[in-house]
Amino acid sequence: MLKIYLTDMETNEFKEINELKKGAWINLVNPSEREIKKVCESLQIEEDFIRYPLDFEEKARIDTEDDTKLFIIDVPIIETVEEEKLHTTMPLGMIVVRDDFFITVSLNKNKIIEDFEKNRVKGFCTYKKTRFILQILFANSSSYLTILKQINKESEMNVLRLQKSMRNKELIKLLNLENSLVYIATSLRSNEVVMEKTLSGKIIKLYEEDEDILDDAIVENKQAIEMCKIYSDILSGTMDAYASIISNNLNSVMKFLAAITIVLSLPTMITSFWGMNVDLPFAQNPFAFIIIMLLSIGLALLATIWLKKKDMF
Repeated sequence: MLKIYLTDMETNEFKEINELKKGAWINLVNPSEREIKKVCESLQIEEDFIRYPLDFEEKARIDTEDDTKLFIIDVPIIETVEEEKLHTTMPLGMIVVRDDFFITVSLNKNKIIEDFEKNRVKGFCTYKKTRFILQILFANSSSYLTILKQINKESEMNVLRLQKSMRNKELIKLLNLENSLVYIATSLRSNEVVMEKTLSGKIIKLYEEDEDILDDAIVENKQAIEMCKIYSDILSGTMDAYASIISNNLNSVMKFLAAITIVLSLPTMITSFWGMNVDLPFAQNPFAFIIIMLLSIGLALLATIWLKKKDMF
């Protein structure tokens, strides 16, 4: 998908346009080969600059060549795997072509870019490319905080369900959340490197008001890293605790089954003896059946009392 937006420098009106104009923002979402070639040929840039962010495994980094600068950051998304939601990240590319055009490239739609498309960001202009990059960095850092709060709520809900029912479903959800925190922590650290390099001012020229936005983005990112570590530690501890509880419950069940087996084996053993074709006590007694049944029940009761003292029940 290819869309072009422009903020009019005179009226400050933000609108979608159909042709490439200086100061325009080009948004590419999972673009086709035709769209990639069209943009690259029109702006005279290498196709690799657009293809790099389309690699799901691409790490956050900065790349420059001549008058073209590429910024790749990781943005949070939600994937559905076997009907289970998994919080993960994907690359988002930001390309500054000379001082004329700004390009964003991503594999899928994401809320950060959608907010800019719907002009929900205060002070956003397509022709202010440096500020545009920093606003995306700030919005991205803030979105991580929101995602982390959602993950924390989901983990708390799963823990409450686990207290009522030890099912694999809840444990798998907690495991998925723990994996999500690993992905997010890795992406946050990579994004931090990109922002620190940007703050140096060697990649793009920073203005005083822009530095404030970048400082806020770095602070938000650091806060997200700390929150991610805290939630990860809590979730890891919770998983370990429930693993111990489940193991303890299994041991209790096995003890109970072993005790039941011992108690039931005594009457079976007694009745087996008197079922043999040999002379045994009470064999000729008319009350043999009652005597044997009482003996079996008595031994079973004695075994039950003894096992109860041994905490087998």
